[in-house]
Amino acid sequence: MDTELLRAFVAVAECEGFSAAGKIVNRTQSAISLQIKRLEDRMGESLFKRTSRSVLLTPAGGRLLPYARQILKLQDEAQRLLGAERQGELIRLGISEEQATAYLPELLPRMAELFPEVRIQVTCDISSTLVRRFQEGLLDAVLAVRHAPTQTGQLLGREPMVWIAADDTRLDQWDSLPLALNPEGCIFRAHAFAALGRTNRQWEVCYTSPSPTAINIAVQAGLALTVKTPRSVPVGCRIVGAEEGLPALEYVEIELHRSPGQMSEAFSTFCDTLTEIVMHGNSLKSVDLGV
Repeated sequence: MDTELLRAFVAVAECEGFSAAGKIVNRTQSAISLQIKRLEDRMGESLFKRTSRSVLLTPAGGRLLPYARQILKLQDEAQRLLGAERQGELIRLGISEEQATAYLPELLPRMAELFPEVRIQVTCDISSTLVRRFQEGLLDAVLAVRHAPTQTGQLLGREPMVWIAADDTRLDQWDSLPLALNPEGCIFRAHAFAALGRTNRQWEVCYTSPSPTAINIAVQAGLALTVKTPRSVPVGCRIVGAEEGLPALEYVEIELHRSPGQMSEAFSTFCDTLTEIVMHGNSLKSVDLGV
């Protein structure tokens, strides 16, 4: 059985759509549709039920899915064991800089011990950009802060957002609160604006950068406030409590996107290990998924 057809089939099943699946496996939507048609012709069964809003598995497709996953997993394992990829498997991870600081020190050594031949390419950016790159097929896995529901994001939990200021900063020294935030498109920025909009406090964005290091410098110098999660409080800074007059912030949801086109043991272990590390983070709270 043609494993490329099975890989397209698994991608469509997990993404619940041809367009999203095509981006994951680097194929056009028409190419994916043709591959599914060829697989259906060979199987003699319709594998998907297509409606104007969704693409769902038929009973035959549901029976095929676990076998397709197993076949692809065995193929990837055989390639690894037989040295088909001499340079080692490449895993392309997208993650924010602060998440990288929190989770990679544990993740990378564990992967190096289990799969020394695997290469890991890390891209740091804001979550919305990383998810877009994932959907374009440029990343294999992304740990992101959820901005909107997607077909590929697995919800891991949620983290509280908190106001951060330098240890010796007094908020009453400012008539207008100076903020240091990520650029437009960052959900932390949006939540900060929404919370302050419910108060009578004056505020302005004085420092903007996609780099946490640049944001931290402004805050550590006592020049601005920012919004982070408790795990990301920089040295010399503190969480500003409600007693100092700032509005309460909400939670952000943390999700993992993993390519359905990747079935190797190394990639599965990588994603499972990252999930385990994130779930055991001090500030991460479980979410009732209703299942």
